[in-house]
Amino acid sequence: MKLPLHIAKSLKILFESEIKIPSSAMKHVVITNMLEDGVLNKHQISNSKAFIYLKNKETLCAYLQNNFGINDLNEYIIGLENDELNRSESATISSDSKLKSIRTFKGFLVNSFEPIQAILNNDKTIIHPPKGSYVFISDIEHFEIEKEVVVVGVENSENFANIHQQRFLFEHQKVLFVSRYPQHQSKDIINWLQKISNSYLHFGDLDFAGISIYLSEFKKYLGTKASFFLPQNTEDMIQQFGNRNLFNKQFQPNKTYINIEEEKSIQELYALILKYKKVLEQEVFIMKSK
Repeated sequence: MKLPLHIAKSLKILFESEIKIPSSAMKHVVITNMLEDGVLNKHQISNSKAFIYLKNKETLCAYLQNNFGINDLNEYIIGLENDELNRSESATISSDSKLKSIRTFKGFLVNSFEPIQAILNNDKTIIHPPKGSYVFISDIEHFEIEKEVVVVGVENSENFANIHQQRFLFEHQKVLFVSRYPQHQSKDIINWLQKISNSYLHFGDLDFAGISIYLSEFKKYLGTKASFFLPQNTEDMIQQFGNRNLFNKQFQPNKTYINIEEEKSIQELYALILKYKKVLEQEVFIMKSK
């Protein structure tokens, strides 16, 4: 069991002062155990009101060290509040190197049809993974690509893995594909895109969920730099391969999509979806190439 941040802060108050804290503000199994073990004390005022206080500071210090590996309560709190905390630093403030959920691999996967010149950490490099492989960019703060390259964000992992089979969709364009997955990568992609001048093209499901993902995760933060990819043959594809059951599950007549009026491609897609009462999953474009 880990010591929660809010409990650690309350213990710090008890340690640094002689005040008593209402027990209602310290409800947690950790506090229950500390009361049972005599580390903390309770002053019962009434059936519904009680206060918790500390008699012996040395006892608390020993308890935190023996049960949680915490040598310095103040450093422990600072560590939990530090978004940049790494595992080695975590181990120095607590015996648990997994004290806090830490994203060891910050960044995102990239792929390309053709060589893309780039600069990574001040060194020139070429992004052109062999088929069946991808490149993971971790140092996104120092990653730049040619200004004319369009960054294409791929919503689904299967499409990203088989991007060479969808080359027909991006003819006459120089593009670098970035993967929205694994989880949490969208934020890193957005942070990177906000620092560079390249435009962003969102390649995702042609359905209500895909529209929502684009508007809420990308358009909201990238503004005019972002656009939604609508393939030229979308109407034919919806007619032939559209999913009516998924349309029925997703359709919400009263739902309003913010910014939908500002982007022609989404307006066209929305009209096609309502016209045929079908939606199109992104994986269909892989099937079409076979």
